[in-house]
Amino acid sequence: MTTSAYMSGRQKYSRPQAMLFANNPGIVIDGKVVPEGTEFSDFIILSDDNRQPISFDVERIENRKRMINGRQRSYHVADKVSVSVSWQMLCSRSFRADPEFDENLGTSAAAKSARFTTDGGAGGVDLLSWYQNNSGSFWVYLAYDNHNNFVSEDKFDKLNQYNEVIEVFFSDFSYSVEKRGASNHDYWNVEIKLEEV
Repeated sequence: MTTSAYMSGRQKYSRPQAMLFANNPGIVIDGKVVPEGTEFSDFIILSDDNRQPISFDVERIENRKRMINGRQRSYHVADKVSVSVSWQMLCSRSFRADPEFDENLGTSAAAKSARFTTDGGAGGVDLLSWYQNNSGSFWVYLAYDNHNNFVSEDKFDKLNQYNEVIEVFFSDFSYSVEKRGASNHDYWNVEIKLEEV
């Protein structure tokens, strides 16, 4: 099972990569939400290399009507989020070979020497595999500065963890092979749109 130390060991910087896909909503360990299972089968950490902005669109689900006196009333049901993200010139693979991560610490000497994405996050083929293997819903973990998602007193000191977990479906997935590499990897452009369940 994934540990807090594993997730910290997989970070190149002091903050986690902005997005992670998982087939489970995760558990809280040492005050941090971490996915359960094994990387590349139960979850993938997405690369921040050449990632374009993450766009959020909120759809308000409501029943809005004008009353007989002309005033408008709304019966709010829920707000649902759509998330769009894309990568330009993303490496087709994240590692030259199996990175053999230490299952407790998330580090690997082999991974550091054979890494194609600078942060070891998922490459284009990893994203395509996740799309092909997840026709149902899955969870996206997001790490960006939205301290309102924390209810604790020290909510302003949470940049080093995932602060939002949303159950989503793929609503669109497209990719193009932008540039073929010589012998180690290609460069892909990938666009993903997610829709909250």
